[in-house]
Formats: sequence, structure tokens, C-alpha cells
Amino acid sequence: MNGTNRKTVKKGTHVKVVKKEDQHSGTLTEGIVQDVLTRSAVHPHGIKVRLSSGVVGRVKEIIP
Repeated sequence: MNGTNRKTVKKGTHVKVVKKEDQHSGTLTEGIVQDVLTRSAVHPHGIKVRLSSGVVGRVKEIIP
């Protein structure tokens, strides 16, 4: 499942995100969503979130 729809990304969701500095390499960071930062319902590059570890990135994958 991808992370382009805000309604599928909620606080406590287990996700993989790409940080701004990792966009070129595509390296994903795994974690639990602490805050949803994107206000719009849909974002083509992924919903921006802050993980519980403090990492900020765009959701590329939601882990069931």
C-alpha cells in the first residue's frame, strides 16, 4: 500500500519513509508515525510525516 492518501496514514501506523536527503538514493527509513504533517488529502510524492524517532519524510509504503 502506498502513502499518497492522507486517510490511510494515521498516528501509530507502521510505515517506510524517504527522507529529503535520501530522495536521490531512494533509501527508506522504517518507523511509527507520530505526527502527520501534510494538510492536503492527497500528495503525489507521499504524505509527509514525523516518525516517533524524530525523522521527517514522505510515506512511500505502509506496512500492514
